[in-house]
Amino acid sequence: MSGFDLSDSRVLVLTETEFIADEMAYYRTNFTKLGASVDFATNLWGATSRILVADVTEPNVMPATLEVSLDVANLKASNYDIVLQAANYTAVRLREIPPMHSHGSVAETRSVPAVRLFADAMRDPHIVKGALCHGLWILTPCPDLLVGRKVMCHTVVLADIHNAGAIYVPNGPNVVVDNDLVTGRSFADIDAYFQAVCAAASQRRHS
Repeated sequence: MSGFDLSDSRVLVLTETEFIADEMAYYRTNFTKLGASVDFATNLWGATSRILVADVTEPNVMPATLEVSLDVANLKASNYDIVLQAANYTAVRLREIPPMHSHGSVAETRSVPAVRLFADAMRDPHIVKGALCHGLWILTPCPDLLVGRKVMCHTVVLADIHNAGAIYVPNGPNVVVDNDLVTGRSFADIDAYFQAVCAAASQRRHS
């Protein structure tokens, strides 16, 4: 496990229903061990909190749940040192155009709270950004922020990030670091991904 010191660092994890329970637990446990605080945020749709339901991979198994009381619409990326988009289909759900069930427009996809927050983080090189698995879907409404960035992702997202102008790096490890942006193939690569995120945050902390 990482030997980095992230004392007083603030970590934000954007998540939604269909999250991977072990991923959320991993962040909470391991960032805390390094001295960082971890916040989980989602769309609250006017509620004070929501119970999110984890992805179900086996039949007849009750899914894990996660209660989240931070609304992504009320947060600023500049208040965090690390901003992570959770794996699986959380980014898809976070891109919902408010109000919920709205038809919306293409232009509005860029102003969705979670998209806007992650985009703001992308514009700040002092913030370490991480997107695991399907997580880069949070950025496809803002292709200008992906153009020329070297990334790794799940193959489900590959065509989308290619069309957005990102550079897919399929050779070598399943984690790609492009300065302040860390991306990983899937939750199976969580250890290497976490190490890379911590290394990038530590570098900025001591620079």
